[in-house]
Amino acid sequence: MNALNRDLKKLTTWLEELKGQCVKEDPYCLTFHLMPKVGWLNDPNGLCHYNGEYHVFFQYAPFDAKGGAKFWGHYTSIDMINWQDEGTALYADQPFDCHGVYSGSALIEDGKMYLYYTGNVKEMGDYDYIIKGRQHNTVLAVSEDGRTFKHKQLLMTNADYPENMTAHIRDPKVWKENDTYYMVQGARDKEDVGQILVFASSDKVNWKVINTLRSSEKFGYMWECPDLFELDGDTVLMLSPQGIEAEGIKYQNIYQSGYYFLKGDFKTSNYTLGQFEELDRGFDFYAPQTFIDEKGRRILIGWMGLPDIDDLYSNPTVAYGWQHALTLPRELQIKDGKLIQKPVIEIEALRQNEQEWAVKDTLKVEAPKTFEIDLKVDLLKDDFELIIKKGMYLTYKKAEGLFTLAFDGCGYGRDKRSVKIDVLRNLRLFVDTSSVEVFLNDGEEVFSSRFYPEADERSIELRGHSLEGKLTLWEMKAMTIENKGDK
Repeated sequence: MNALNRDLKKLTTWLEELKGQCVKEDPYCLTFHLMPKVGWLNDPNGLCHYNGEYHVFFQYAPFDAKGGAKFWGHYTSIDMINWQDEGTALYADQPFDCHGVYSGSALIEDGKMYLYYTGNVKEMGDYDYIIKGRQHNTVLAVSEDGRTFKHKQLLMTNADYPENMTAHIRDPKVWKENDTYYMVQGARDKEDVGQILVFASSDKVNWKVINTLRSSEKFGYMWECPDLFELDGDTVLMLSPQGIEAEGIKYQNIYQSGYYFLKGDFKTSNYTLGQFEELDRGFDFYAPQTFIDEKGRRILIGWMGLPDIDDLYSNPTVAYGWQHALTLPRELQIKDGKLIQKPVIEIEALRQNEQEWAVKDTLKVEAPKTFEIDLKVDLLKDDFELIIKKGMYLTYKKAEGLFTLAFDGCGYGRDKRSVKIDVLRNLRLFVDTSSVEVFLNDGEEVFSSRFYPEADERSIELRGHSLEGKLTLWEMKAMTIENKGDK
């Protein structure tokens, strides 16, 4: 451990002890979502299941709730319900990552954990920081226990990427097929076209570019946080494109996250990308990453936030010294040619105090502070509206086949997001102190968002016309998080 690492560790620990209590006193502090101990959280990183434990690393800026120098925070769990805060795993302490340990992934092999990430360096001078002035280095850190990372190895610099690329190459996702290791990284070329670089290696250390994945027509200037995997017989290319213009109710966020089905061979030019589909229609969702657990499930976790939104909407938690969170873990499946997201079944262990009502047109009840709702629709001949805590509105216009999530002032600038859905069969939503995740038709469509209702507001009101069904409500217990702190 070098002197800078020791200093950063001491400073981070001191800051967490100093400001951690303030975060806990925030009435909007989340109860069953992972969030930072202090400061800023963004992309989930290095997701993996290693020696029977789930490992969730994440972008962590403890010194400023509005961002700043990024490290990797670290949570572990055996069940995704009871968590341990393992402290900061990776610091920006080397010349090749001095301005941030940016996003990356984990590879598990031979009892070791290999973390690949982007080391960010922003050079001093008169640069545009697109073509010149920024170094995005590919770095490897290895651990034999999943908690201590004693050595970082610089694998690639900008000089190792294709000459037609800008300085923006980042977010390595690594996996193994047969005897070859593959890596995808997000890229922006000098024509401002977003794309994915594909690398191959025989030893996990020496990498060579073997292909480029891009859409037939330009779709944004930068593709971030790529993920490429096989699921239920299909090849899925997941990414977060930047620079997409809104089209009606589509692409309403400043940056998007979604996926393509890839046909053909990703290793050669013999491939085609299908239609880009958004993963989440809510206000706060970006940079998702997936992994396979030891049960064989493909699980996704996303950042419940977005970059560069300060002029659009805000989070009052900044006043308490923290910002952003991670989504619930979601199991992925493919059904009828669509990627389906369902909260992992482990989340149901947080349920308590079940209540159930037969619904006929209207219903008005009081809810706990945090809860899950499952609404099964047996008959719907007209529209309906579900109002949560007098500030969140979930509406379905049957004639238009349009579902909408909307907020009043409790959205802090968030207004409404919509999606077309022909038939609404069920609605499942998870309401934490300051977040909501909505799953329509067993995860066919999803909305994730932050919102900030009045602390003592508990009302739930359902208004329908020719509506029949069943509404089940559970109070949600808090996850447990043991704060081990830095070692």
